[in-house]
Amino acid sequence: MQLDKKSLSSYAAAERQNFENKLREFVEVPSVSADPSRKPDMRRMAELGAETIREFGGEPRIVDTAGHPLVIASFPGEKGAPTVTLYNHLDVQPASRETEPWKTEPFVFTKQGDRYFGRGTTDDKGPALTALWGIRAAREAGVKANVRILWELEEEIGSGNFESAIKGLDKEIATDSVIVSDTIWVSRKQPASPAGLRGLQGFELTLETGRTDQHSGVTGGAARNPLGELIKLVAEMYDATTGKVKIKGFYDDVVPPTKEELKEFANSGFEIKQFMKDHEFKSIRTDDAVDLMKRIWAMPTFEVHGVTGGYHGAGIKTVIPPRGSVKISTRLVPNQDPRKILKLVKEFVASRNPDVKVTSEASMWPYKAPTTGPYADAVRGAMKFAFGREPVFVREGGSIGAVVSMEKVLKAPVMFLGLSLPEHGYHAPNENYDWQQASGGMVAFAKYLEAIGSMSS
Repeated sequence: MQLDKKSLSSYAAAERQNFENKLREFVEVPSVSADPSRKPDMRRMAELGAETIREFGGEPRIVDTAGHPLVIASFPGEKGAPTVTLYNHLDVQPASRETEPWKTEPFVFTKQGDRYFGRGTTDDKGPALTALWGIRAAREAGVKANVRILWELEEEIGSGNFESAIKGLDKEIATDSVIVSDTIWVSRKQPASPAGLRGLQGFELTLETGRTDQHSGVTGGAARNPLGELIKLVAEMYDATTGKVKIKGFYDDVVPPTKEELKEFANSGFEIKQFMKDHEFKSIRTDDAVDLMKRIWAMPTFEVHGVTGGYHGAGIKTVIPPRGSVKISTRLVPNQDPRKILKLVKEFVASRNPDVKVTSEASMWPYKAPTTGPYADAVRGAMKFAFGREPVFVREGGSIGAVVSMEKVLKAPVMFLGLSLPEHGYHAPNENYDWQQASGGMVAFAKYLEAIGSMSS
């Protein structure tokens, strides 16, 4: 095979049915890492991943961790050629048609025209398979690069066992660079590659003031109300209208985006109207496009995800609940330390309501990616070759805990060649992927591997 546009496009078209069949197999394994009852499915997903890599000529191995397994694999190239590792994750978010407005069954692959519906189609099983087909095309064309695969099954729960697991793999996963396909474009018209990821620090606030529900007519006025006190505490922590965090020191380490980055943001083709349509918003906090991009990519956040406690049925049950809790997370930008943020939160809570318990949840460091040099140029060239436009280097609002771990342990630059679109619905009901992105992604990955392989010559 030749790595020209016509040959690669013909290759993708010929492989379409095979790709869809394999994506169906992957989607219909409900690999929900957050659900302990799905542990057998996590093992089944790892085994399917390894079996698939073997079908493509790779040499896979399942690596057990303290949690869910990893799948590692190698596709040997030319001796002395550069080694590149392709990272993706095969675990997914929970999904239920009973509690969410799914139009199809979330763990049943559903094809509608060129679009594929199901949990994991775009985050991240579809892009993982797309990259695998790109590897096959590159190898059939005689690309020199040594290729490795690292598929994780704990990304959606913070990659808690990932770093310790890869530390023990030593030379088996040594690499010159890493490429990740788990990010989102600005729009279908504008490819994008992140120049950074936000980190994460989650926590839960819990307050218990009694043992059982109490009648509000008998004890109201004397009894403490844990839900009311927690709501007051959260309002003291941040302004829910503007999103501004009120905790002293929270913004101390924030490095704002540079003028060059803001210029990239402004020229990215981002549209507020499309953003609202893609995410089904009725209203948002700002009508300034650059300000919105700063908010979702380059500034930290404070979000309330759930309040539990008390009565949730129909009508009103006039009781004072004995306990309540609030689930919260902060997204963090480069230079912010999640450990410091957690310490600031605990100190703030202790000063305002010492009876409230703070429990740390998922924690991930932010990441700053290179936008210049041979690897960035390889991303630019591959995406322009496949999709007709160079990517803009923006920021990614989400977090990928494994990225920081790979940079730290493998001591290699981590780049991004994402394929998902805003309308694909990351973490949302009706998650989907489409053939245009899949077929273009196969071409892009083959061309990227060609560029990496030529770095030795």
